[in-house]
Amino acid sequence: MKKILYILTVVALPFLAFSQNVEFEKKNFPDKKDELREAIAAIREGDAIIDMGEERLYMAALPYYLKAQAFNPNNDKVNFMIAVCYLSKNSHERSRAYDYVMKAYQLNPNVDKKIKFYLGAAYQLQSEWDKAIAEFEAYKNTQKLDDVELKKTLKHIDECKTGKELSKNPVRVFIDNVGQEINGPYSDYSPVISADESVMLFTSRRPGGVNPELCPEDNLSYEDIWLSTKQKKKWSLATNIGTPVNIAKHNSAICLSPDGQRLITYVDENGGDLFISELKGLTWTKPENLGKAVNSSGHEPSATFSYDGKVLYFVSDRKGGLGAHDIYYSIINEKGKFEKAVNIGPPLNSEYGEDGVYMMPDGKTMYYSSKGPGTIGGFDIFKTTLENGVWSKPENLGIPINTPDDDVFFVLSANGRHGYYSSSSMKGYGGADIFRLTLLGPEKQPMLNTEDQLLAMAANPISNLKTEGAVEAKGPKMALLKGVITDAKTNEVLEANIDLIDNEKNVVLATFKSNSSTGRYLVTLPAGRNYGIAVRKDGYLFHSENFIIDINATYVEYVKDVALKKVEVGSVIVLRNIFFDFDKATIRPESANELDRLIKLLTENPTIKIELGSHTDSKGSDEYNMKLSDSRSQSVVSYLISKGIPSDRLTAKGYGETKPIDTNDTDEGRQNNRRTEFKILSK
Repeated sequence: MKKILYILTVVALPFLAFSQNVEFEKKNFPDKKDELREAIAAIREGDAIIDMGEERLYMAALPYYLKAQAFNPNNDKVNFMIAVCYLSKNSHERSRAYDYVMKAYQLNPNVDKKIKFYLGAAYQLQSEWDKAIAEFEAYKNTQKLDDVELKKTLKHIDECKTGKELSKNPVRVFIDNVGQEINGPYSDYSPVISADESVMLFTSRRPGGVNPELCPEDNLSYEDIWLSTKQKKKWSLATNIGTPVNIAKHNSAICLSPDGQRLITYVDENGGDLFISELKGLTWTKPENLGKAVNSSGHEPSATFSYDGKVLYFVSDRKGGLGAHDIYYSIINEKGKFEKAVNIGPPLNSEYGEDGVYMMPDGKTMYYSSKGPGTIGGFDIFKTTLENGVWSKPENLGIPINTPDDDVFFVLSANGRHGYYSSSSMKGYGGADIFRLTLLGPEKQPMLNTEDQLLAMAANPISNLKTEGAVEAKGPKMALLKGVITDAKTNEVLEANIDLIDNEKNVVLATFKSNSSTGRYLVTLPAGRNYGIAVRKDGYLFHSENFIIDINATYVEYVKDVALKKVEVGSVIVLRNIFFDFDKATIRPESANELDRLIKLLTENPTIKIELGSHTDSKGSDEYNMKLSDSRSQSVVSYLISKGIPSDRLTAKGYGETKPIDTNDTDEGRQNNRRTEFKILSK
């Protein structure tokens, strides 16, 4: 993997030596009349596109100006127009403007009345904050600006001042280009990952997509969605996800649900709509439009699910917003329908526009990109948290994570260690590339973003940088549960439902599915709850697990493979979500959901008879443990009888400490031994 330090390449500028402006005239090219004619025609083609007045089309003019510049590299206006194109809104290569605007200015300081503005923009993209401020101030003071242009210029000045401040305390982070398996000569961006960082889907303008034609706006291939999977620590060679997800239009990966089973895509139709596709085995279904509650007559470029899949946060420029694009949310009701969208409001939304929204699986942390206050140029990535229904003041992630160019579509692995995002400011393989950042890695060297350090690195890479000691990264307050679900006898992988239950509130928070082809499942557990997990499939006994995640718990991963047992004589199941008062046989309210599940099983199988057996650990006397376990079994039987289950189908049995399933020498082992089971006696 190629290591990319946050450094903008220091380009030698040989043209800064004195040179004279050369016009496209016959006297300057007496022996190249045909080539001159072609160059002038190319300039006219480029000018015709620019004269349309739509900035989004400027990149389509670029090839014509580049053709003319290749013939005559010393013309002020052509170099200036190339810079204008590279700095336009649809460009993924803004840093390339630097050489051309500098040359245009050197050839003719008065080439255009906005030359100072574009000089400032070029310096800003190089993080040359003081030079940029000076040029913006000169533009402001020497030109009569209308209110819109003045506001725009003042914002650039504020961005540069913010950049100066953030440069004083760079974030301790290591940034890697994810490599040529994913990135290529064309722009690659908008990465989305599963919570366990095993799957990445991203958007690319590379050839080889579904539509063989080129987009007329920029003469590049249409956007398509590509897929890579992580094999140990290496990403696989990306492949086009193909139809029916990709169609002969612009398609973009927008959001992958934490379990990797649902994909939201963007399709460039009706102004830009969001669609959803589900992974059925190894095949993605045909995407379905998310409907009028989410999609409007405007543009919806970004979205993210809450950890439980019950809220969709998305970005839209629909009427009534605060800025160009705002963040909205829509609650998904019990029927799976999206309810009316609500603007999330300030402090997240601003008058300048937001994009790239991403909700962490911890249920409370959101990352998004904004052009609003506190940025250093273009889109910057911000972080905010939801506490008691209120979003915190957004925090700029800092330098070098953010650059003066667009930094957008940031996603974070569930463990909080690795973030993925796209950037066109850092040296890569072409256009925008996807990068992985490692937060507070062990004995990694910090990225220092000062001119002195950059020059020092060019002469003597790495060795001149200060080495800091290892810092332990604090992960999100959550747990990740994953594994494979199989048939206990045949080992065949199974598609099963996984219910996530809040035991204290006795509510099902969400239901997930394991993959039908691999049996894999993944469930995220935000901190601060007593969770019940129930794995169920028709014809099988349910399997339960219990996880109590403390409110202050740091990130942890649980790998739990589940072998489901069929409903047959002799099958034994541990009921891990039946709780008793300490040293008593009183069933706690948190047990209700588990007991209801058992009642449902007995109701659906009206002929089976079961034994309810309770077990203890080895603490206490044999006699006491036997008596306690017997009382607890009887309590469960009595509860089932009270709910209408005939008593002749139920047998209560206490085993005390006689049948341990784990060691009694550790707290964890003793906890496993304290359990309630049921066993099928007959059918």
